[in-house]
Amino acid sequence: MTDVQPEETVQPLPPQFRVMDVEDVILDLPAQYPAVTLVESEPPMRSLVFPVGLTEGTALALALRRMESPRPMTHELFMQVLQRVHVDVIAVRLIGRENGNYLAELDIMAPGGRERVACRPSDGLVLALRTPVPAPILVDERLLEQSEDVVPQES
Repeated sequence: MTDVQPEETVQPLPPQFRVMDVEDVILDLPAQYPAVTLVESEPPMRSLVFPVGLTEGTALALALRRMESPRPMTHELFMQVLQRVHVDVIAVRLIGRENGNYLAELDIMAPGGRERVACRPSDGLVLALRTPVPAPILVDERLLEQSEDVVPQES
């Protein structure tokens, strides 16, 4: 009789996130789209640069500079609605990259509890910057270390 050992299942490590800051949003001609530059808050101070749409870049530049538009833009309106229904943006997470497109999610606290909501990175960044106290921007470390696609992991 042989002792059969059960197979061990190896659980993947949870994703490691780095806190980053929006350094700038620039439109460097002849590029067609603005580029967002995120930089780590602590050493080694790596950066992540990716393009966003023109209107999203404008909204992000205004939010970064804490400027209000003459009439509320979509992100400003949405932030006002969130505040009135007592929903706080806790963080925005960049969680993956698929075919060169970054994937993100908002971490929010609602009266009914904590939720994660998929979003475009540009929308998440604008909302994080538009909160009364800017919400942290968390980036999966694999996005800083790898240039190929990064599959989001459960955290």
